[in-house]
Amino acid sequence: MYYPRIIDRYMSQWATATDHKPLLLRGARQVGKSTAVRHLAEQFESFVEVNFERQPLFGRVFDEDLDVSRIVPELAAIAGQSIVPGRTLLFLDEIQACPRAIMSLRFFREDLPSLHVVAAGSLLEFALRDLPTFGVGRIHSMFVQPMSFDEFLQANGETQLMSVRGAATATSPLSAPLHQKLIRLFRTFLLVGGMPEAVSKWIETRDYIACRQVQDDIVLTYEDDFAKYGAKVDPTLLRQTLRSAAVQVGSKFVHSRVGIGYGVAQVREALELLILAGILIPVTHTSANGVPLGSEADSAYRKMLVLDTGLLLRLLDMATANAASLTEEILTGDVTQLVNKGAIAEMVAGLELLRYMPPNLRHELFYWIRGAKNSQAELDYVAAYRQTVLPIEVKAATRGGMKSLWLFMREKHLGRAVRCSLENFHITTYIDHEDGDAARRVIVCPLYALSRLFDLLRDDDTK
Repeated sequence: MYYPRIIDRYMSQWATATDHKPLLLRGARQVGKSTAVRHLAEQFESFVEVNFERQPLFGRVFDEDLDVSRIVPELAAIAGQSIVPGRTLLFLDEIQACPRAIMSLRFFREDLPSLHVVAAGSLLEFALRDLPTFGVGRIHSMFVQPMSFDEFLQANGETQLMSVRGAATATSPLSAPLHQKLIRLFRTFLLVGGMPEAVSKWIETRDYIACRQVQDDIVLTYEDDFAKYGAKVDPTLLRQTLRSAAVQVGSKFVHSRVGIGYGVAQVREALELLILAGILIPVTHTSANGVPLGSEADSAYRKMLVLDTGLLLRLLDMATANAASLTEEILTGDVTQLVNKGAIAEMVAGLELLRYMPPNLRHELFYWIRGAKNSQAELDYVAAYRQTVLPIEVKAATRGGMKSLWLFMREKHLGRAVRCSLENFHITTYIDHEDGDAARRVIVCPLYALSRLFDLLRDDDTK
């Protein structure tokens, strides 16, 4: 059964556009790229799928030249299906196994623009890195990520609950029973995560152990890929770096904590490869004095997110054999424990922010840290909203627990911020007498409603 994805809408728009470029789907292994393409194929009269790993014969078609007037009939002959521009969706899967096929995409745009071509691959970023060019300006990329909480809710048949949540505001929050139901579902989402196979297993079995088995298989698949990264990096170092990143989630990544015997340069290279594979996502420090935030970013201070909370828990279990207590806390702990103990809530907030951004760009995450002696402070995330800096803190406590947030707002002279928590929708206001009686507003966006964050901000703009 297919569960709807956010990417579906963007792919459908691409398919119906009169002027479309070949589409390149990018993202980590097993996030649902191929399945989304097969779902898109339902909009076409015919569908031809080419898998360069399973069927190496297709790769030989690209050996001679990159003339698409020759390539398309030969692909059709091998597949035993007609490929008709305007009617057929041609899917080139695992395209990283045939670099010349990647190079050919630009010629599909130039010489056969009416044919709908989608390409995808599990280790695509490594192939793109090694190519001198692959058709900049002639290919449209989309980035696919694991399922968001909204996608998880929809897959579980909770569309009515999503509708009610969509109408909630700071002045009209959810009823207590619905708020508690969303918290319960969010707890489940933290454990199951958003890898499509794990979500499907949960819907089929409602068994966390069965989901763990799926997650373990995915982690092992990722580790089996390490030998294919095409760099002279020890797979053991990659494994240790990945596990260390899981243990260090929520704090500045310290290279020396990866293991004895590895230099900083070696660990840094391993880290960059895991980022390139899409398994780790960096959150970079910025001074955040204005936008763009990247103009003041300092890559020497980075935190690392694992692409999925379910996989994070399995990695923690592999690294420390102590995930059971965290699992119990997620399922049974009170709200304050769930958000404030450990970094899983902070991580999922960052992942959710990314998953609701348009998929046609590679988005970045930033945080802020102040290292002044006797005045240290850290803010989980800073984002940009309407050309201004938007501070975001992930906490469960009320005003007394937001010291870093208040300090940041005062230093940057900002009047509005966001707190992500498992509280209901509301707004906290106060007057900062230490900053000329400036008015401060903190919009509380529940962690289970991060898809609505910018709706809440736009609603606040009208007040």
